[in-house]
Parts: sequence; C-alpha cells; structure tokens
Amino acid sequence: MQLYNKLSAKERAFLLEQAGEDRLTLSFYQYAKIGNPELFRNHLFIAWDELQVLGRIYVAHEGINAQLSLPAKRFEEFKRFLDNIYFLKGVRLNIAIEQDLKSFLKLKVKVRERIVADGLNDQNFDVTNIGVHVDAQKFNELVEDPNAIVVDMRNHYESEIGHFKGAITPDVDTFRDSLDLIEEDLAAHKKDKKLVMYCTGGIRCEKASAYYKHKGFEQVYQLEGGIIEYARQVKNQELENKFLGKNFVFDHRRGERISEDVISQCHQCGEACDTHENCANEACHLLFIQCKACGEKMEQCCSQECKEVIQLPFEKQKELRSGLHNSNKVFNKGRSPKLKFKK
Repeated sequence: MQLYNKLSAKERAFLLEQAGEDRLTLSFYQYAKIGNPELFRNHLFIAWDELQVLGRIYVAHEGINAQLSLPAKRFEEFKRFLDNIYFLKGVRLNIAIEQDLKSFLKLKVKVRERIVADGLNDQNFDVTNIGVHVDAQKFNELVEDPNAIVVDMRNHYESEIGHFKGAITPDVDTFRDSLDLIEEDLAAHKKDKKLVMYCTGGIRCEKASAYYKHKGFEQVYQLEGGIIEYARQVKNQELENKFLGKNFVFDHRRGERISEDVISQCHQCGEACDTHENCANEACHLLFIQCKACGEKMEQCCSQECKEVIQLPFEKQKELRSGLHNSNKVFNKGRSPKLKFKK
C-alpha cells in the first residue's frame, strides 16, 4: 500500500508540464472530532493520490486543514468524495483567484496535534462557539463602522504585502503571538466595540473568534472564507474592494494579487515591490521581498554571503550545511539583519 510520494518535486513538475492539463488550486478546513486521525490520514492519501491531488493537508483530532491542487476535470469527482464524509459534506471550497499548474508538487497528508498551530493549553474554551460569520458586503460595512475594530489575524510577512484599509496588523511571527497581543491591546473594548477579524481562508479566525468570546469579547465577527472568498464576492457582486495589495498564500505562488496597490518594498533596495522569494542558498532559504533587479544582481539570494555560497560546488554546499539546523531561519521571515529595508 503506497502511503508516500514516489516522485521528487522536480520529477513531478516535469510531468505536470508534459501533461499540460489545467489544475485547480483550492483550500478548505473543517473543525470536527476525528477519533483516529492516523487512519483518516491514510484513507485520504490513498484516495487523493488516485485523484492526482497534490498539496499540504493537516489532520488532527480537532479536524482538517487542506491546501491543494488537482486536475480541473476531476473537481466534481473530488467534491463527491468530500460529500461522502459526513463532516465534510458541503464544506466551503476556497478556489484560488490565480491558478498555477505547479502550486503544489507533492501530496503531503500529515497528522498534527492541531490543524492550526496555536500553542494554547486552555482546554476550557469551546472551539465551536464561534463569532458571527459575515460576507464581503457586510464586512465592507464593518470596515467603515466607527464602533468596529478590524484586526488582521495573519503574521507580519503576510500583512506586509496586503491588508484591509484601516486594519490593525500585529507585528508577529506566529498566530499564537497574535492571540495574546490582541487581547492585551483591546482589553478595554471587550464590551463596547465590535471585534472584526480576517485571515487568508478563515481557519485562523474560526479558532480566534471562539477564543476571544471565551476571553470576554461580546461582539465578535469574522470574514467568512477569508480574503480568498472576499475577493471572489467583490468581483462577482461588483462590490468596492477594500483590500490593498496581495494576499499571501502558502504554496509556490506565494501571493495572489487582489488590488493593483503595491504597499511594500524590496527588502534589499527599498523600491516598491511585493514579490516574495526564498533565498537560493538552501542552508538559508530565508523568505523575503525581492524586486526583479535585485533578484538578478543577487542571484535570488538574501545577502552577499549567501550569493558566495551558491557559487561553490554542490558537494561543498552540502558539506557546509551538514549538521546545521537552519530551519528556524525560514520562520524568521523577513527578519534577517542582512536585509536593509526589512519591515
């Protein structure tokens, strides 16, 4: 029984190019009580491998969080599969605004303690006691409401390239960091203000809304379907778009343009730019914003030091990073002191 990828990302990319078939990138989540996440994980992998699904999926006792792509012609088949799972029947699928053949290159279905890493040890709050879901039209009204406080529940590197007008954008590296920070900053408004939250696809706000209700906030709202669904409704209903810039996404595209505004700058030269890159030095792999000119000059590296490393023979590069634990650099997204114009 195959429960792992047989092909490398490079081999998969070649096959996708050769096939030339349209693919859909989409995401969904659902909080539910899953008794045996490992068994459910294996069931999904076997079925979705057959459907040529690629993506990153987390399964836990509390539910599922999925970001994936699949052949467009197999979408209805995929949806029928979901509808045959009782807690996924009719689940909202957030289809990407911009499609890319190679948004995902492997199928990874992993069992995790939580489907959203929140670091919470408080078992007393009810994760299903969520805030009020609002659509794009109602959200636009709340953005203009003087009694509402709009909060971005994403991390600094996400909101840096795009956010809603007037939103509070916490300067945090993790979702867990934002939970305490927001509660502390807005403690005086638990009763008199509307707390209005948004994130990429809705999953972080779903948990955050239950958490803040548990902490005493009386008027809690969340943008249903997140920025992805908001952009779709704005386009289909011809509503005013109150989002500025790009929506950061967690696949090879790294971003979807929601408006033509460029609100961030290249971390190396300071020119207007909202394109994220990963440093070409595999021992660094830092995520940062880099314009085309700096990309060519620096060969997609974050620093001169990394540029010098990638000139070395491959075996020498492997030797240099052997035994080093540099993964934490990836999560210091945009924080490196090497970047002159970092946020």
